[in-house]
Amino acid sequence: MEMTIRPRRLRSCDNLRRMVRETRVSPDSLIYPLFLIEGENIKEPIESLDGQYRYSPDRVCEEIESCLAAGVKRVLLFGIPKHKDAVGSSAWDPNGVVQQGIRAIKAKYPEMYVITDVCMCEYTDHGHCGILCGHNVDNDKTLEVLAKTALSHVQAGADIEAPSDMMDGRIAAIRDILDDNGFVNVPIMSYSAKYASAFYGPFRDAAGSAPAFGDRRGYQMDPHNRKEAMKECALDVEEGADILMVKPALSYLDIIRECSDAFDLPMAAYSVSGEYAMIKAAGKLGLIDEHRVMCESALSIYRAGADILITYFAKELAQAMREGELG
Repeated sequence: MEMTIRPRRLRSCDNLRRMVRETRVSPDSLIYPLFLIEGENIKEPIESLDGQYRYSPDRVCEEIESCLAAGVKRVLLFGIPKHKDAVGSSAWDPNGVVQQGIRAIKAKYPEMYVITDVCMCEYTDHGHCGILCGHNVDNDKTLEVLAKTALSHVQAGADIEAPSDMMDGRIAAIRDILDDNGFVNVPIMSYSAKYASAFYGPFRDAAGSAPAFGDRRGYQMDPHNRKEAMKECALDVEEGADILMVKPALSYLDIIRECSDAFDLPMAAYSVSGEYAMIKAAGKLGLIDEHRVMCESALSIYRAGADILITYFAKELAQAMREGELG
């Protein structure tokens, strides 16, 4: 039998395989999530996220230095305040934990690109992502506090705002307040298609943000829905989002692909706490090769269409990319 087409020819050695790779990735695409806790001299391990820590603002630069040494130049900040109330007023406090953290990072490492999560769940005493009216989140009242929070972050020195609340109209509200205050060049990375997922469990432990009653299915998306993700992304584009995001990542690769194909904006994907925790747990038990599964999982997200990956494995992936194992 004569065969002229032999796909295996291009798999014959490592040098050739690297040359013909279809998916190319770089450490520049990685964002590392980082938890800030109010207080002083705190570096506190997060039990549900092996290898991750909560840092007080005066110690956060220890982790920033580690990120930069690994080649990770972008972080996404989440805040854990001491004071929580019904409206989450600590979120927009000029001396709040995130605002302190931003200033500390920018003072010592101005080259670090700081992205801040904008949501109310870490700041409200009820753990929901907005202002309550009875047992329901009032969408329009929440827009005002989200916008104030985003503005306070940018005034403290944040480079990008990333609203994760899933309120209708929040991109327009944040864009308006930033523009009105002279921050026309600050981008918005929207959590456009954020699903009501069971994969968030370790994060809620890390950030102390579990709802005191009910759940978040009244504002986060139903995992059954695909077309709704397209609608959410389209609305965010209309309202002025600069980067779109799908969250979680691994169980929503189809959504990443479809949204990436449909919209001409950079596509981010958040590989969430549950995805990280499962790989770490299975690796610790010896059931999988943790490093290889980490790399393969990340590659699948990029291959699906993500341009940007938010992941707790950012530092390890950056090393794998530099060594040519990925990309």
